[in-house]
Amino acid sequence: QVQVTESGGGLVQAGNSLRLSCTASRRTASNNGMAWFRQAPGKEREFVAGIGNGGTHYLESVKDRFTISREFGQSTAFLQMNFLKPEDTGVYYCAISRSAYSSRSRDTYQYWGRGTQVTVSS
Repeated sequence: QVQVTESGGGLVQAGNSLRLSCTASRRTASNNGMAWFRQAPGKEREFVAGIGNGGTHYLESVKDRFTISREFGQSTAFLQMNFLKPEDTGVYYCAISRSAYSSRSRDTYQYWGRGTQVTVSS
């Protein structure tokens, strides 16, 4: 079993930045794709950004503001979020893929964290 832990969430004003971190408990996860999803109140959980052997991909509404990265050889990923907007508010979840690839589909991911709250005020 792999434990996934997110950190870095908080309350910020619109236009500001946050950096989320994700750590997996097992080193073997360093070979797997990783992704960030988010869920706003009353909405479905949605893909935000992913990284893996196929490169990186982003939700259209964040691609010019957010950057996903990871430490090579480590089971750690980051999400740098700039120019935050109120619509970015939600619980952000880190997920570990079943393979070396990431995708926009939730079914791709085997392990999930409990999430970290991001609140952006206007």
